[in-house]
Amino acid sequence: MTGLGALLRKELLEQWRTTRLPLVVVVFLLVGLSSPLLARFTPEILKAVGGSQFQIVLPTPTAADAYDQLAKNLGEFGALIAVLLAMGSVATEKERGTAALILVKPVSRAAFLISKLAAIATTLGVATVIAGAGAWFYTLVLFEPLPVGGFVAAMFLQWLALVAYAAITFLGSTVTRSALAAAGLGVAAFIVLGILGIIPVVGTYLPTGLGAPARALALGLGHVDALGPMSASAGLIGGLVVISWLAFRRQEL
Repeated sequence: MTGLGALLRKELLEQWRTTRLPLVVVVFLLVGLSSPLLARFTPEILKAVGGSQFQIVLPTPTAADAYDQLAKNLGEFGALIAVLLAMGSVATEKERGTAALILVKPVSRAAFLISKLAAIATTLGVATVIAGAGAWFYTLVLFEPLPVGGFVAAMFLQWLALVAYAAITFLGSTVTRSALAAAGLGVAAFIVLGILGIIPVVGTYLPTGLGAPARALALGLGHVDALGPMSASAGLIGGLVVISWLAFRRQEL
């Protein structure tokens, strides 16, 4: 882990210098603010589109609808952004030859990899906090307040799922020199995990399985067993980091 601190600072500054961090924060903020608005006004829009010829009866939107819209948008847009952030993280460095230059210094390959994934996770974390704050406030204005503690815990689980998708893409970026191939792996994983998530026994322990406990926490629905899904996703991320390191340490840069 030699040089981890210096590399992490470099990666965080790189996230800011390349405007990835501010751009991701802005996108997530828009997602957070728009989700309660969509939940609130979608029934009225559908009635307006239907006109007088069609009778559309929809239930009155609630704070639960606002959270469901937020979770859906974060799950889709957030996963896409996680893939975009991770796809070229290592592959581009190898393609340009900068990875070899960095690793000439007294730093380890493990620190090189961990600093990059940690910087991506930090960017996603800051953006998720901003999105959650905006969504919580607009839900308060348009509907009713959601429990703060439960909502914060739900955003943590949402963030953990996004980091898992980033870690899968990161593995692809580590084992190949093609950012597009890494992105393909991330998108394929998103689709496959979404399909497997339908299976009750398996789906509970996949990143997609974090959605149910996150919703229960955000809405204050009582006791929630989130430890199993959270531990499984954290273990998946750790395992992917180890596999990435095992593959990277044998590569010619």
